[in-house]
Amino acid sequence: MAARVVLVAGFTHHDVADELWRASPESSLVRHDLSSLADGVVRRWADGRLTVLELAHGCVSCTLRLDLIPLLESIDGRVIVQLDPMLEPEAVCFALSETSVEVEAVVTVVDSATWLGDATGTDSLADRGMRAAEGDERTVAQVVVGQAEFADALVLTGPADAVLTTVLDRLNPDAPRQLLDALDVVSLLSAIPRTSRRGEIDDGFGSLLFGRPSLEPAHGVSVVHFTDRRPFHPMRLHDCIDVLLDGVVRVRGRVWVASQPDAALWLESAGGGLRVGNLGPWERDRDQEVVVITTSADATKITAALRSALVTDEELGLITELDFADPFADWHEEMEL
Repeated sequence: MAARVVLVAGFTHHDVADELWRASPESSLVRHDLSSLADGVVRRWADGRLTVLELAHGCVSCTLRLDLIPLLESIDGRVIVQLDPMLEPEAVCFALSETSVEVEAVVTVVDSATWLGDATGTDSLADRGMRAAEGDERTVAQVVVGQAEFADALVLTGPADAVLTTVLDRLNPDAPRQLLDALDVVSLLSAIPRTSRRGEIDDGFGSLLFGRPSLEPAHGVSVVHFTDRRPFHPMRLHDCIDVLLDGVVRVRGRVWVASQPDAALWLESAGGGLRVGNLGPWERDRDQEVVVITTSADATKITAALRSALVTDEELGLITELDFADPFADWHEEMEL
């Protein structure tokens, strides 16, 4: 048995999963409600039947491992899965990557009225009463940006203004879009390009400019693509992090710090939330690649701050002798939920 899954993500209530299900009557429909997950309770609807699960450890990983994955592995055929608003589809696809389940597509619903404010805001999930567990420190921005960025197709709840359109063009240029009021799910899925990720997880060592977005500024939106062949000074990189958070929609970066020559570090931020992960040993020559999408921050200041964080010629000449203070040494977290 092998399920073919269409994941429907989004931070807003919508009927897209139902539309997909109605367009594919032989499919199954699954919904998850994680609003009580912090108390160890998960509600799941599968083909209209409610199941209430009580977990010893209320966390997203447990929900995926103990419920969703076994359920999907038991189904043969297409399954429409409406994800809880707090779920990022990349984490779900990572969990599915070692199973026989095929991800046919990820469809994300974008609330045209609130998405940009959420994507550049500093509210945490806890501020909205939505965190998945006691230690869930994610921001709303991390969730909504991750949902839109990882999608194969986007459904907008209403017409997008020029700024939102430009941001989505830079964040996910290849994803076809439709308005919710005029949704044709068959044509939407058919419009997904062959090169779309369809649940595939990036290893972090490829180009970070997904879909070749335009780098030209437009409607106040700018893209910084910073590359270099020398390492960052760890303290100076740490000191310039605030520049990567204020007025920024998204940062994705593969970085090399002088204090950890063998480790490729991963920086990722949305709104005011930052993740630092370890990609493992370098798979090729060491380099820097940082992509920043901003709606209000000065792109030239971001570039200048990153460049000033690189080691100097003198430091480079003494790099094996210097003892760098490294605030990133104990800041790594695995890039999974």
